Amino acid sequence: MDDLKEIRWKQRFENYERAFILLESAIEEGTHSMLERAGLIQFFEMSFELAWKVLKDYLEASGTAVKSPREAIKAAFQQDVITNGHDWMDALTDRNLTAHTYDESTALLVENKIKETYYPLLKQLYTKLKQQL
Repeated sequence: MDDLKEIRWKQRFENYERAFILLESAIEEGTHSMLERAGLIQFFEMSFELAWKVLKDYLEASGTAVKSPREAIKAAFQQDVITNGHDWMDALTDRNLTAHTYDESTALLVENKIKETYYPLLKQLYTKLKQQL
């Protein structure tokens, strides 16, 4: 790995770690109000955004160039950095949806997906990359 690229993904991971811990805390606290739900979704958006960027940096440090979230997810799945590629693509779709629209019924559906599907994906990535440090 190129030393500068190696340093870059590790720096990006630190940012991802901070966002992931906020998401984890929100999930542990539970959501009882619209405000808490909005916070959970915001923490998911931040965590997901940093997740794909840390994947991009990690892949580039390993010699694979990617330019978009879709490319990063696809390459990470092909290289066994992540599992459940379809769920990652669904998370990307939902992140894009929640970032541009707020609708209470959509928020409720996405909240459940975050708790049941997307949080475990992000946790798996967190654990895997934490071990690489």
